[in-house]
Amino acid sequence: MPEGVCCGQTLPALFQNTSFPPHPTSGPILSLSAYFILSFPIILVVFTTPTTGVLYKEDNYVIMTTTHKEKYKCILPLVTSGDEEEEKDYKGPNPRELLEPLFKQSSCSYRIESYWTYEVCHGKHIRQYHEEKESGQKVNIHEYYLGNMLAKNLLSEKDQEADEKEKSKEIPTKNIEGQMTPYYPVGMGNGTPCSLKQNRPRSSTVMYICHPESKHEILSVAEVTTCEYEVVILTPLLCNHPKYRFRASPVNDIFCQSLPGSPFKPLTLRQLEQQEEILRVPFRRNKEGVGWWKYEFCYGKHVHQYHEDKDSGKTSVVVGTWNQEEHIEWAKKNTARAYHLQDDGTQTVRMVSHFYGNGDICDITDKPRQVTVKLKCKESDSPHAVTVYMLEPHSCQYILGVESPVICKILDTADENGLLSLPN
Repeated sequence: MPEGVCCGQTLPALFQNTSFPPHPTSGPILSLSAYFILSFPIILVVFTTPTTGVLYKEDNYVIMTTTHKEKYKCILPLVTSGDEEEEKDYKGPNPRELLEPLFKQSSCSYRIESYWTYEVCHGKHIRQYHEEKESGQKVNIHEYYLGNMLAKNLLSEKDQEADEKEKSKEIPTKNIEGQMTPYYPVGMGNGTPCSLKQNRPRSSTVMYICHPESKHEILSVAEVTTCEYEVVILTPLLCNHPKYRFRASPVNDIFCQSLPGSPFKPLTLRQLEQQEEILRVPFRRNKEGVGWWKYEFCYGKHVHQYHEDKDSGKTSVVVGTWNQEEHIEWAKKNTARAYHLQDDGTQTVRMVSHFYGNGDICDITDKPRQVTVKLKCKESDSPHAVTVYMLEPHSCQYILGVESPVICKILDTADENGLLSLPN
């Protein structure tokens, strides 16, 4: 059996010389080489006996032998595919009709990256821009339009193609974080001319995908070819259509029992479990700082990241602390207050940025950590909803985004340094 691969690391195969039953002719195919140690999407191997859950039959098994000649009888689940009947019987609105409220209410979604900010005003335009504060109080905006809707009620070619595919039962899919995910595309053209393509206008495809807990966030922006872009939007609106719902890969247990003369768990599995425990060091995290770390933001005080473990307790890192004088010096060289131009020509404050320095010393740079906190107005049906994300564009220099309807009420109190007037 070939070696398995997990989390970017090659793991030695636990079993070899394995005899397999024929694959079923329909339904999901089980891959026994996938995993025996960590949770893989398709299969979880458990060294015990089945109790409840999917159907198991004693005669549906394989005998597996490890490299150390340990033998195990592994009972396979009987897996069937489903959801086809619900899709066949669906008579509700098509995806374009489901998204219509989003287009009619003229809402916009934003994504802040280390340099660019992306603005998607649904059914209107996509804008990419960067703001720089020049001498004095002048703000210089560097911007490109990645696409525009030519007419509000006119379906673009991408939309017409998507509607035709939907009618013909062919739903386009995209690999999103390892999962083939159905999406509804909306095409936007007539963007800013592209000098690299003989001044042809930039164009984009906005891919709307179902996510029940989302609030129309921008998941990603990618330039797939020169001056042509793909923007992925998470929205709960499409989840009412069964063909666009996210389907997690089913997790099905494979139950393995040791045969006479073999230990309860294979030696290699026990060794890898020990290695996994050793690798759980305090500062292990992913690149976005999401999952292992949690974040604590106290306005005008500090930004902490921490992890709580029932065995080792709480691990905490000071990312930045507030000092008003240091922030004002920072604001002289950076944009602390950003505006949004309304349809009537008036400007309103859309976002303020605050500098928090003097965090814990970074092991990589030997300098204190620091973070720019971006407080942004974000309309939502839930008045107390808060979205928080952390970016690390440079080692131990962070951007903490905090978006909420609560912030909308206080942004207009911001002075030229982005400082807010808040009640005690």
